[in-house]
Amino acid sequence: MTASRASLIYQTQHMQITVGIITISDRAAAGEYSDLGGPALKEAAETYGWQVLAEAIVPDEIARIRETIRSFSDQGCGLILATGGTGVADRDVTPEAIRGMMRVEIPGFGEAMRRESMKITPNAILSRSLAAVVERSLVLALPGKPSGAVECLGFVVGAIPHAVALAQRVPTGC
Repeated sequence: MTASRASLIYQTQHMQITVGIITISDRAAAGEYSDLGGPALKEAAETYGWQVLAEAIVPDEIARIRETIRSFSDQGCGLILATGGTGVADRDVTPEAIRGMMRVEIPGFGEAMRRESMKITPNAILSRSLAAVVERSLVLALPGKPSGAVECLGFVVGAIPHAVALAQRVPTGC
């Protein structure tokens, strides 16, 4: 490996990642219960050394989800973590919102999250978690249950710095 390539790999793995966190829940947005998923993801992100730049709670509405993702991307969030709306209930529309605005989906993230989650609960097979590049951000759609969101993030954390660098068009040497 050349010195310049090693330097690029090091920079990619040690880049500062700015994060936006979106809780997608009709009930949390209406104030019917406290958001637990967003704070759990914020704590996890900070544990990874990432800077949380923006947070929001929005209802399960495609337009509001897309508006918030665009806003966070425009603010410079290289990573956007969305928790909620990835199941199969009538109001679960997070994957549809993201797919309608993405440049590219990255199937391996969702596959890894489901595979590892299946070791914890058989209901993981119902998850529609995914990852995609939207504008210049990596967007992860995570489960709404706080423990599930944090676990799924942990299952894919190793690939996130490189994926964020690619989304932001940072040279990676690959």
